[in-house]
Formats: sequence, structure tokens, C-alpha cells
Amino acid sequence: MNLEIITPDTTIYEGDAELVQLPGIDGSFEILNNHAPLISALKQGKVKIRNKGKEEFFDINGGVIEVLENKVLILAE
Repeated sequence: MNLEIITPDTTIYEGDAELVQLPGIDGSFEILNNHAPLISALKQGKVKIRNKGKEEFFDINGGVIEVLENKVLILAE
């Protein structure tokens, strides 16, 4: 799936991902390929991205995620 993480200042990640783990306001959750459409609020925490066996982590202070047709857009603070 295609993932984009955008802050008010810059784009901090743009590319493919096999798994995205996020700090939702009601608890942590994961997004995989072919996930159902989703819009959710995020709280402060780490975003984990796994692609081709490599993992990356990004700290966010909250935000919103939209998942639609294997495209994930995170608007983060």
C-alpha cells in the first residue's frame, strides 16, 4: 500500500508499506494491505512502518488517518 505522512511543515514519509501501526485515541491499531476504508483520530505516540522486513518509527503528537483503496494518508502534528 502507499503511505504518506504529512506534518504542517513537511512530508516525513512517502512510499510503500506492508504494515502501519498507529496510536489511536482508543488504543493502538494496525493497517495492512486491502484494509477497509477508515478515518480515525490519532494521539501522541509512535508510528511504526514495516516494509520489506525493515521497520521505521516516527513520533507524532496526534493527528488524523485516512485509509482508502490501499492509500494511507496521515496528517500528523
